[in-house]
Amino acid sequence: MFITDINVCDIDPSAIDKIKKFRFRKAKNTGALILKIVPEELKCVIEQELDDTSLAELANELPDSFPRYVVFSTVHTHPDGRISYPLMLIYISPAGTKPDLHMMYSGTKTELVRLSGITKVFEVRSTEELDDEWLEEKMAFFK
Repeated sequence: MFITDINVCDIDPSAIDKIKKFRFRKAKNTGALILKIVPEELKCVIEQELDDTSLAELANELPDSFPRYVVFSTVHTHPDGRISYPLMLIYISPAGTKPDLHMMYSGTKTELVRLSGITKVFEVRSTEELDDEWLEEKMAFFK
């Protein structure tokens, strides 16, 4: 018997509701939901909501040495001029994170993706990676 998906932490139902509402928000700018795991409760909750924020501003809001999930909505202009508002999940897993905390986040990511319905999922090791060049590189794949 193989176990492929293990959910380590529960995801607060209100966080899933907020993510689903965030997906269909009417704003025509970037925005982010920052989620964290509360280790004592083994629960993933929304920590902060940012509206009209850049990746640099987002990176400044994130802790340097603790993992986080970020649901990020951006404005993407396609080569043919169309504009879309892709939604992505960014899992930030800094080097030096305590192994038990890293396992909590890694073990909960699949369930968060499943419950939220987000299909664009990326992982970075440092908040310093989050810049416009990184975003353009990721969005180039989705023409």
